Amino acid sequence: MKYYFIAGEASGDLHASHLMAALRERDPEAQFRFIGGDLMQAQGGTLVRHYSSLAYMGILPVLSHLPSILRGMGECKRDVRAWRPDMLVLVDYPGFNLSMAKYARKNLPDTKVFYYISPKIWAWKEWRIRDIRRNVDRLFCILPFEVDYFRRRHSYEVDYVGNPTLDEVVAYKEANVANFPHFIEKNRLSDRPVIAILAGSRRQEIRDNLTRMLQAAAPFADCYQLVVAGAPGIPEDYYAQWTGGFPVRVVYGQTYALLQHSTAALVTSGTATLETALFRVPQVVCYYIGWGRFVSFLRRHVLKIPYVSLVNLIAGREVVPELVADGMTVENVRDRLRSILPDGGEARAQMLQDYDFVARCLGKPGAPQRAAEHMLQFGS
Repeated sequence: MKYYFIAGEASGDLHASHLMAALRERDPEAQFRFIGGDLMQAQGGTLVRHYSSLAYMGILPVLSHLPSILRGMGECKRDVRAWRPDMLVLVDYPGFNLSMAKYARKNLPDTKVFYYISPKIWAWKEWRIRDIRRNVDRLFCILPFEVDYFRRRHSYEVDYVGNPTLDEVVAYKEANVANFPHFIEKNRLSDRPVIAILAGSRRQEIRDNLTRMLQAAAPFADCYQLVVAGAPGIPEDYYAQWTGGFPVRVVYGQTYALLQHSTAALVTSGTATLETALFRVPQVVCYYIGWGRFVSFLRRHVLKIPYVSLVNLIAGREVVPELVADGMTVENVRDRLRSILPDGGEARAQMLQDYDFVARCLGKPGAPQRAAEHMLQFGS
């Protein structure tokens, strides 16, 4: 069968590559064309356009690169129509992908449209359910609470296939036995326990969060070493703007290894919060935003969700502390960090116990395999 994948970000490239591998196991004659990245390209097939030319977030970056984004969308539409795949597989990236779903429904009536990693309409832009209902043949969710949300609120049937982050963490742990001496020797670190700093993957996130995180953690540097997980594509000299004067090291391409050897972590919201939980590292979720009081007001009165971290959303209650907008002050972060260190009291033990509950909610590994089986079932 012919599969056309569209993934517009690094995380989508990772998850799509695993799904492609699972499809090929079940369909040896599979042919792939895709908008994606290096990991998808390693699975074989034809890379039409790299996601890096389309991966812009926020109003101003999108507007400033709008001509490039529109050219990419036009190229993708022409290519899909010319190739006429059996399945169009959309991976997250809803602004672009829902437009492609609409185009495929109108111009390729014989092509099945599948959405893997559903748009987060439970948080914002709930009106997108209309486009999903009209233009998507089947929606595959990776967060367990999404099934109940779509069924109860929108009477729309979806499939929970498991969470690919769980697969990736489990696979890493199976392949990499913890070896702290090797980790510190490789990265020229000391033998003190580690506090991990995951300050986001985008320059704006790093600019807004990293210095505040380091200010909060600095008083613990006598007993702990502070290690920042360097984001792909962010050069060392950019980090140097925000780490100057702090006793900190930046390591690249080793986020999982860093978490595997960390005692506690400060983490911006996003998939990293779930990864940290699955590595059983107590954490404080931090996300500074300018105009903090106004943003906090909007969060209370506009956003449809009570939490911003995946850990708390999956649990349905507060498992990890969330310090967002005006709540992210150096003093608040420092107090919460102190409480989850080994000598900080009961908060650490309670969080580790709650992590077990989150892992049970996710179910067993095998998300790409289950998604592939469903796609072949619905696509035949």
